[in-house]
Amino acid sequence: MRDMSSSAPQPERNLALELVRVTEAAAMAAGRWVGRGDKNGADAVAVNAMRVMISSIGMNGTVVIGEGEKDNAPMLYNGEHVGDGTGPECDVAVDPIDGTTLTAKGMANAVAVMAVSPRGSMYDPSAVFYMEKLVTGPEAADVVDIRKPAAENIRAVARAKGSHPSDVTVVLLDRPRHADLAEEIRATGARIKFIVDGDVAGAISAARPDSGIDLLLGIGGTPEGIIAATAMKCMGGVIQGRLWPQDDDERQKALDAGHDLDPDHLLSTNDLVNAEDCFFVATGITDGELLQGVRYRAGGATTHSLVMRSRSGTIRSIKSEHSLHKLQAYASVDFQH
Repeated sequence: MRDMSSSAPQPERNLALELVRVTEAAAMAAGRWVGRGDKNGADAVAVNAMRVMISSIGMNGTVVIGEGEKDNAPMLYNGEHVGDGTGPECDVAVDPIDGTTLTAKGMANAVAVMAVSPRGSMYDPSAVFYMEKLVTGPEAADVVDIRKPAAENIRAVARAKGSHPSDVTVVLLDRPRHADLAEEIRATGARIKFIVDGDVAGAISAARPDSGIDLLLGIGGTPEGIIAATAMKCMGGVIQGRLWPQDDDERQKALDAGHDLDPDHLLSTNDLVNAEDCFFVATGITDGELLQGVRYRAGGATTHSLVMRSRSGTIRSIKSEHSLHKLQAYASVDFQH
């Protein structure tokens, strides 16, 4: 964790209402690539659109969770300074497309996401790319424990919601590493919704009422876990994690960086984002349970976004209509092709 003693100014206004323009831009750029089978092409235009738009936001931001280290990613790399340089100092986490495969194949639940919190408050995942995660909503936030078997957590969620384990739906990345976990979930009678990609959207669905999802389990990306933690701070849900090194080399790097790999050590929501005033925004690229995807019409487009602030607990669902012709006049992003 970084030094939290900085006297830098903290966010006073609702940055999320400005940040949503950033995810809208990324979604509208990526939306042109839906179903075209080119996830790298989609990601490239989304990254460019996000970077162009973020430069207009009134903050002094540093990318903590980005597209990779500077040598591997020319834009939105870890450590890059973003915003217009004024206003509060912030940690910034971006995922221009959570679900590049979903976008390339025209599948559900691809979103553009961004999270912002006061400088020094986001967890530094260092060399560990994956973590085991548990996510659920406010009703069961105080009764789950990732260190317990999945069956116990499913029963705890069911009790907290006044239901039966067979009423619980668990979202799980469709990966070979989850074969045993899937069998354990099935043995309780709970249902599984497998997702191909995009576990930020899955995590948010697990905490949203009426989403049909009650719990997220399994191993996914650590960066996505930190972004999801920002959303949980806003929604009153919980995320718990345990770092999951892929091999001995990554394990050693984690130990050298000071990470605790004891199976009994969990990372809480507050460990991942240690701030009480943070912001989360997401805009749909393809249709899903969480958000509608980008809709195009002659000369325009509509977008659907979630905009959240933890300090107020306000969650806004925003549908926007965009005139691409007018946007093109002042934005150096080609939204029309």
